Amino acid sequence: MPLNSTRGAGSAKGFGFTSKGAAPINVDYLVVAGGAGGGSKFNRANLENGGGGGAGGYRTSFPGGTKITLTVGSSVPITVGGGGVATTCSGAASGSGNPSIFSTITSNGGGFGAGCGAGGSFGGAGGSGGGSAGWTGGPGFPTPNAGGTGNSPPTSPPQGNPGGPAWSGPADQNNAGSGGGGASAAGQTVFNTTTGGNGGCGSANLISGSPVTYAGGGAGMGASGGTGGPGGGGPGGNTGTNGSVNTGGGGGGGGSNPPSLPKKGGDGGSGIVIIRAPANASLTVGPPTNTISTTPGGCKVATFTVSGTIQQG
Repeated sequence: MPLNSTRGAGSAKGFGFTSKGAAPINVDYLVVAGGAGGGSKFNRANLENGGGGGAGGYRTSFPGGTKITLTVGSSVPITVGGGGVATTCSGAASGSGNPSIFSTITSNGGGFGAGCGAGGSFGGAGGSGGGSAGWTGGPGFPTPNAGGTGNSPPTSPPQGNPGGPAWSGPADQNNAGSGGGGASAAGQTVFNTTTGGNGGCGSANLISGSPVTYAGGGAGMGASGGTGGPGGGGPGGNTGTNGSVNTGGGGGGGGSNPPSLPKKGGDGGSGIVIIRAPANASLTVGPPTNTISTTPGGCKVATFTVSGTIQQG
């Protein structure tokens, strides 16, 4: 007789099954950190127009990368990084973004856009780097203000790009800040100009079943603002525009000419974590703010807009 009914509970576990039929699964991920705040302008004539905030780090396995295994019954914590908060030049630099984490994957927050306060005229390092500030340097300039380093700490593939440098021009010019870096491009460099640099472009991803672009850099500001990078980057403005929520976009730099009060940069956009599983997955997520959907092809997609947990089986 065929022996097709003799497998006991112990053997079932040995074959990777449980009484519910659940088994370990391999999942794809998109992990985007929080974007940084844009630089705020100091309350002095024509000085230190803000650079754009760097986008949050962008790391993904989809498509074609190395997947993460979810074992049966284990609750895996997920962190969704918040955006950095821009200051109004109270002696502190605008805030860098906060990391997002899933399993062994950490995406670093974006680097702050330069302006007034601590950090000076140089953009901060992060998943993508912040743009540098434009300021009046006087005779003998231009002198470069470095943009913040991107892909910090280093990952492979890179999680982001640097912020653009800005060069200061002659005295009495409303020199502009440069753009923050994005997931697929550096922030725009500016040289002796009154128009802020554009934010670096983000990256589009189909992990959710439709194309969405994430992690665009914030734009710099001068007499006029640059354009935020596709993927939620905020434009520069007299008050910089915030990065879009759950995109990891950097905030736009702040500034105006002539100044009246300190001009605030835009806050960075919060990050997001998305996990894509096979159709046979049995997923639960918490808290209820986070959701599970199904793609046209039947894959399960768990979307985390706030920190929470995921469990298979």
